[in-house]
Amino acid sequence: MTTLTHRGRRADGRNADKKPDGEEDAAADREANEDDPDDSKDIRLTLMEEVLLLGLKDKEGYTSFWNDCISSGLRGGILIELALRGRIRLEPLSLRKKRLLERKVLLKSDAPTGDVLLDETLRHIKATETAETVQTWIELLTGETWNPFKLQYQLRNVRERLAKALVEKGILTTEKQNFLLFDMTTHPVSNASEKQRLVKKLQESVLERWVNDPQRMERRTLALLVLAHASDVLENVFASLADDKYDVAMNRTKDLLDMDPEVEAAKGRGTEMIWAVLAAFNKS
Repeated sequence: MTTLTHRGRRADGRNADKKPDGEEDAAADREANEDDPDDSKDIRLTLMEEVLLLGLKDKEGYTSFWNDCISSGLRGGILIELALRGRIRLEPLSLRKKRLLERKVLLKSDAPTGDVLLDETLRHIKATETAETVQTWIELLTGETWNPFKLQYQLRNVRERLAKALVEKGILTTEKQNFLLFDMTTHPVSNASEKQRLVKKLQESVLERWVNDPQRMERRTLALLVLAHASDVLENVFASLADDKYDVAMNRTKDLLDMDPEVEAAKGRGTEMIWAVLAAFNKS
């Protein structure tokens, strides 16, 4: 993950109210979808799909060959998406485990989400004999482990599977491109307005609609800013801005990402997993 850089000028009583598990899961799914009131009512995208869409070159249909951060960023997005949908959580604070990166990821519900990648990850989390931390799960899902017995937890072909989901939703199309020695399947953007809506939403979140307090931000917008930074695609979000607005957007985003994840997570509002993922990438 690269650090944020500034563009040079162009010149340079809980049980009594407890709902059945199925109702809780459905409510969590609705809350995850309705968290951001500006989300499209026609096309619902997961955080992973949004990160990939931001990283794709519109006409070429593939991510930058130099971006080695997006794979782990997408896995972090899976953990946040599952937490927002009420499927996983961090273990409670204790005297021995106070910091975000020391606390294990616990299964809250194994009810299917309807998304293949999310449900595959849920099965992996459920199958582990001992719970793992957020940072360990990102590594396991990416395949970055020296333990051959844990390679089974790697999620394979994530970008291609997300791209196919975006094709099914009418946002991308599928083409074949020849790169001298081999042919490669690419996925150019076919619904430019949907990508522009996403870019505009993030731009406005740090410009016209800036609240200067992450606790007042929509959770999915906060998560997407964190994941765009972790996946090294944030520059794609702000590249179209005029220089003065670009500087403001980058400064505010830097201030947001420089906040102490431990302090912000302790304030509640269901953002612990978001800050834990940020802490994991800050450490890596």
